[in-house]
Amino acid sequence: MTATAAPAADLAKHQDNLFGVCAAIGEDFGFNPLWLRIAFACGLLFSLEGVIAAYAALGMVVLLSRLIAPKPKAKPQAEPVAEAPKADVVVTEPLRQAA
Repeated sequence: MTATAAPAADLAKHQDNLFGVCAAIGEDFGFNPLWLRIAFACGLLFSLEGVIAAYAALGMVVLLSRLIAPKPKAKPQAEPVAEAPKADVVVTEPLRQAA
C-alpha cells in the first residue's frame, strides 16, 4: 500500500471506511489517513465524546467542501501509441556480393 491517499472515486468503494472522513482529509491535505486514524484512536483514551464531536465536525467540513467545490471528474486519457522503431537498413558490400 502506498503512502498516498485514495482518489475520491475510490472512497465509496472501500468497505473499511466510516463515512470516509479521514480518507477525504488525508486526500485534501496530502498525507496518509492512517495518521489521522491513529490520532483519533489515541484521543479515545481521553475523551470518547470529544473524538465523536471532532469526527462529526470534520465530517461536516468535508461534506460542505465537497458540496461547495466538487472536484471535477477526471476524464480517462487514451494511452499514447508508441511509434515503431525505424530500422536503419545498412547493406555492406560483402553481404551484397553474397546475395
